[in-house]
Amino acid sequence: MASKPDVEAGEPYAYDGAANEREALLPTTSGADREPFPPKSSTCATKKQFGALHLVLAFLAGTLACGVTQLAICGTNCFFPGKASHSQSGSANVNLAPPYVGSTEVHKFPPASPTNANPTLFPTSVGYAGATPTGAEAAVVQTAPAYPLQTGAAHLVVPSSLGHKKGHHHNNKDKDFDLLQKWGNLSPWYSNERGAFGLDSSPDVPETCRVTGLHFLHRHGARYPTSWAAYGGPANLARRLNAVAEHWNASGDLEFLNDWTYKLGEEILTPFGRQQLYDLGISMRLKYGFLLKNFTESNTIPVFRTESQHRMLQSALNFALGFFGYPLDGKYQQSITIEADGFNNTLAPYKTCPNANDRSKASRSLFYVKRWAARYLKDAIARLQPQIEGYQLTVEDVYTMQQMCAYETVAIGYSKFCELFTVEEWEGFNYALDLSFWYDSAFGSPVARVQGVGWVKELVARLTHTRIEEHNTSTNATLDDDPTTFPLGHSLYVDATHEVVVLNVLTALNLTNFAKSGPLPYTHIPHDRAFEVSRLAPFATNVQFQLLECASIPGQQIRIIINDGVTPLTGIKGCPEQRDGMCPVDTFVEAQKEIIAETDWRYDCYGDWTVPQGPEWNTTTGSPPKSYAVLGWDNKRTF
Repeated sequence: MASKPDVEAGEPYAYDGAANEREALLPTTSGADREPFPPKSSTCATKKQFGALHLVLAFLAGTLACGVTQLAICGTNCFFPGKASHSQSGSANVNLAPPYVGSTEVHKFPPASPTNANPTLFPTSVGYAGATPTGAEAAVVQTAPAYPLQTGAAHLVVPSSLGHKKGHHHNNKDKDFDLLQKWGNLSPWYSNERGAFGLDSSPDVPETCRVTGLHFLHRHGARYPTSWAAYGGPANLARRLNAVAEHWNASGDLEFLNDWTYKLGEEILTPFGRQQLYDLGISMRLKYGFLLKNFTESNTIPVFRTESQHRMLQSALNFALGFFGYPLDGKYQQSITIEADGFNNTLAPYKTCPNANDRSKASRSLFYVKRWAARYLKDAIARLQPQIEGYQLTVEDVYTMQQMCAYETVAIGYSKFCELFTVEEWEGFNYALDLSFWYDSAFGSPVARVQGVGWVKELVARLTHTRIEEHNTSTNATLDDDPTTFPLGHSLYVDATHEVVVLNVLTALNLTNFAKSGPLPYTHIPHDRAFEVSRLAPFATNVQFQLLECASIPGQQIRIIINDGVTPLTGIKGCPEQRDGMCPVDTFVEAQKEIIAETDWRYDCYGDWTVPQGPEWNTTTGSPPKSYAVLGWDNKRTF
């Protein structure tokens, strides 16, 4: 069975022959589903049948028989439940009660057929709602004296020693360290501080201006790990530990592994992830609810877009519940595009770009991540290895423990793995994910721009109120040419996608401010690097494209705000150095049209080009080499 790539760990969509981990590590039933005790007998003795000696001997015989039976079924693991015998297969493990290392502890909810379910007795509405007049819509971005910021994750717990303390942060001792912000794309989204991207400006509306429209692009919320990873992968670590569990024993900081079980699901949203999108919807309604007035006046409702993956659709629906409130009927329409091979989709462009799926062409991150991990985790391995006898830790094992910290925290609220690492090692992990996404999904990837340009085309169509003339990228003619599914002239648009696509879009827009410190090296963390994935593409990342009209500046303006950080647009041709990051819409559109014209979907996605895995060749525009002549190479070179 072909394995599924982890695009959200920075890997392109590429398939190999490895067995699907869903089958190996995520059994459909587990010991968690078994009854913990045998059912009680429905009868009892009323008369003494045997003497005391008989009863004692019978008890001892029964105990011995039970022990022999258990030993025959599951070996020593019955008596040492913290570990599973390496001889046990995945199917055999299903019959064991947890905990055992490498297991998936499954708590299936809801039940398939609950015995007390009676929907007719529990309707969602019984009338008698009382008064329901509506008030004026909120407009926090225009009316409040300060902009509300996202500063933390109230329901998640991190070690007190790493929660929020002074520490090493980009070589600046005066910065606060927050562990939740050091997990790259696995971090919960948080507001970037004022000036984070080089502009001393706030996301609230500049003086003399008013918001006339919003194009909103966001990622799904926190999820369980995907089923495939080229490097690391929590389920892979669980499997490796379980394979030789009877041979090792942990102590010290790692002692918890002796009784640890793998509790993570696969790919769908975690409860915290659902909350993220619900809260994001409420936040955007408070900021931009006033834009709905335009829909009332035109007797229309908004069209929001997402795609068909479970976590994507659930994220979009949770956002809508926060934005509109329950019930959703009649308040908006949810367009669901298909993420599958053969379907053009700007929210999943890798499905129709073969070179994005070709690891020899698109995937360059492993070269950098492996070398960097060997450097920054050297001390961690030396510190942790003496605490686990009988198991040889690898760099990948220790790197995966850091992944486990992030995934367990956003899934079950807290992780013991977080306690194992220092501030500097968490900075190193954060940078490892920067390397991964820089070279696979952003400015250092040869296929980043071509994958992002389809959504940019749609943005231009919406800004200019004109249909897409030529569908020669990832745009979908069936949907984009239909005014019902792709309306023009609306004041509010909301699209949901993956973080790799968000980074593709930022690259295609030519936001060169984030590329000024690239290409990223694997030897050290650059001082004051501009590209940081935890700032640009965390869980529930969101990008506001604000449209404004200002008394002090002629013409409609646009500015881009990433996780509440105002972004300079000076890399976009013709956009001025403006203190609030604004650019005339006409100038912005002309620059994007030029980028669209220069991007060759056929060559970039289908062309016969290759690039080496290391630093011999690099890009900071997200594009592949166009020709040997332009790059000054002789005809014998293959890249």
